[in-house]
This record gives sequence, C-alpha cells and structure tokens, in this order.
Amino acid sequence: MYLTVKDLTIYYEKYGKGKTTILILPGWGNTRETFRYIIDYFKDYYTIYIIDYPGLGKSPIPTNTLNIYNYAELIYEFTKIKNITNPIIIAHSFGGRIISTISSIYSYKINKLILIDVAGIKPKKTLKKYIKEKQYKIKKKLIKLLPKRKQEIYKQKLFQKYASSDYYLLPPAMRETFKNIINEDLTNHFKAIKTETLIIWGENDQDTPLKDGIKINKLIKESALITLKNATHYSYLQYPILVNKIIYEFIKKDQ
Repeated sequence: MYLTVKDLTIYYEKYGKGKTTILILPGWGNTRETFRYIIDYFKDYYTIYIIDYPGLGKSPIPTNTLNIYNYAELIYEFTKIKNITNPIIIAHSFGGRIISTISSIYSYKINKLILIDVAGIKPKKTLKKYIKEKQYKIKKKLIKLLPKRKQEIYKQKLFQKYASSDYYLLPPAMRETFKNIINEDLTNHFKAIKTETLIIWGENDQDTPLKDGIKINKLIKESALITLKNATHYSYLQYPILVNKIIYEFIKKDQ
C-alpha cells in the first residue's frame, strides 16, 4: 500500500489484527522481504506495520535530499496517520538511527523497543581511512590531466574502487542523503530513550561493531544486551528461530 506523508510517498505493508502493534524499522537498503521470518512468526498475535523508506524497496526516490530528521519526522507522522499508539518497535541498523532521533525529539510513547545491530554511533576516523580519503581526492584531481574522452571512464573506476558498497549501489539522487545520514552522530539521542529496550547484536558485526552495542547498552538505562556468537550485521537472518524466540520472551506479556 502507498501513502503520502509530508510530500514523501512511501510503500508499507500491514499484517495481522492483534491488539498490540509492532512497527518494524528496517536497515538501510533492507525491505520488508528481509523481515519475512519475523513477520510470519508474530503476525497471528500482533498487528504489524513495515515500511520501505523513500528511495528504497517499492518507495519512489524523493526529489529532495533528506537527513535523519526528515526520516524521523516521516515515521512519526506515519504513526499519527495510522493511529499507531504505544507500539512495540523492532529496529535494525538504520532503523536505530530513526527511533533514537524520534525518542529525542518527539513525545512519543513506545511500549517496548528491540534494537538489532543498530547504527548511529559515529566511528572515529582511523589513519587508514584518512589516507584512503586523501588518495581519492588527489587521484580525482589528476583526472583533469587525462584526455577528455578518458576522464569519465577513469572517474567511474575511481569511484567504484573507493566508494563503500552501500554508497556505490545507490541511485545518484540518494547519495547526498546517504552522506547526510552517516555523518550524524546520534550518541546523545540514544541517551534520550526511556523505553525498556532489548539490544541484540552479532558478535562479529563489521558494519556496526559490538563495541557500539555495548556503548548503546550503557546509554539506555532500561536496556539489556544479548550477543549472538559468530553472528554478523544480519544476526536476525543468521539465527531467525533464536532471534524470534528472544523477542517473543521479551514482548509476550504485551499481546
């Protein structure tokens, strides 16, 4: 189903007819399809909403560049339009950025919160990353010395080599939005979360390392951290049965 919120058109799906609502906030680039195990497990007992963010999944690419505050406002307004009150929220990766921002800015009551390998803690720039950025900028300037017919070809090869896979695979219109999002440190926003929170993290997560999960656990007073051995950034896909059971034990009193 499609819905226009604040001039942004998004695609969303709704499952179940339970008294309590679960709102799923996927990671960047993920869609409802990656949450199929969770949806199928809980849809007979809860009402579930899941959204494709603007420019991702079935939602059209926005005409303007967005930032994390635009996404937070979008989700907040969506809950108002759909009369989603006091929901259980399951957030993965980028979804953690959104819900921490909502918690910091809006007076929105959340029943319980499940954070899975979430993003929002900005990493310190390593020497390796600093050198890589310098190399890219220097080589980009040198492109102008090449014959014009070769400049665009070399530019694309250089971009492919130095850009992250998430950034490279995005449509050009979404790249500035992506940069806006990853450059925002949301440490203080996580402090604002007052909801009882379950944090699930992959032990070997390379995208959002376990140290971020430990830090978020300390920032959110009412939280508990569960680490999944040998799991990576998509721990909920690697251990679907286990993750579903962990979530169920956390929320079962709220059916």
